[in-house]
Amino acid sequence: MFWDRECSCRRCHGWRTIFHVPRVYSGMAGAITSALRLLTKAIFDKSPNGLRKGAFLFLAFSISIEFVCMVLYIHIFPKLQIVKYYYVKAKSNHLEAEETRIVRLSNKELLYQNMDLAINLFLIHVLTLSIFPGFLYENTGEHELGSWYSLVLVASYNGWDALSRYIPLIKYLKIESKKWITACVLMRFLFVPAFYFTAKNADQGWMIILTSILGLTNGYLTVCILAVKPKSNYNVLETDALGNLLVAFMFGGIFAGVGVHCLHGASSSVLK
Repeated sequence: MFWDRECSCRRCHGWRTIFHVPRVYSGMAGAITSALRLLTKAIFDKSPNGLRKGAFLFLAFSISIEFVCMVLYIHIFPKLQIVKYYYVKAKSNHLEAEETRIVRLSNKELLYQNMDLAINLFLIHVLTLSIFPGFLYENTGEHELGSWYSLVLVASYNGWDALSRYIPLIKYLKIESKKWITACVLMRFLFVPAFYFTAKNADQGWMIILTSILGLTNGYLTVCILAVKPKSNYNVLETDALGNLLVAFMFGGIFAGVGVHCLHGASSSVLK
């Protein structure tokens, strides 16, 4: 089953299953993208107009994968038993909520009760997107890997980010304490001086290791946060609303991280 086995509560099932599939498999998109980019680089590395040819091949691969996914989603996905089960369950839950006229907590109350989760998601993605991928591409320097260096860095991040999302599926490796999660999220800000020092003074091996740890902690902590049992047993309407709020904070962190990187790049160019 897609939910954690230690809890048999129906409401907990609803909470835990909302994010389970996306939180585990979302990292695969970046890993597949990096694999395709490395493949096109290897094929056209020394050929004339290799970058252009690689871009066209990458685009062809991407379109093909998108087409296959669309076909699977339209024709195969709705026929899966697990999907049918949750479609029926969601419909019955919403009908029950309408018939009994369940009054849900306001968004403000839900956010107040889960502010720590929302802020942690925001901070994780602010830090990650302020470093990845812009900083890694801009501070490549001269290395033995040459033009492969930045691609290897991005692939290292994406690979470990995808792998780390499976780690919390092992019960003994999952952080369930919100205090420990918050401590780990705050400790990740040590990446800022670490990346700066490594880019200036260390060799390519240390940068690859540091980038891998960045991806590892990003995927692992994101999944741990989304898997934390909420403080209250929410009804279906509250669960949906809370999910939307957490996703909003996640995207807010992504955009804020990109903004921080852009400001850093602009200030660096002005100083030069």
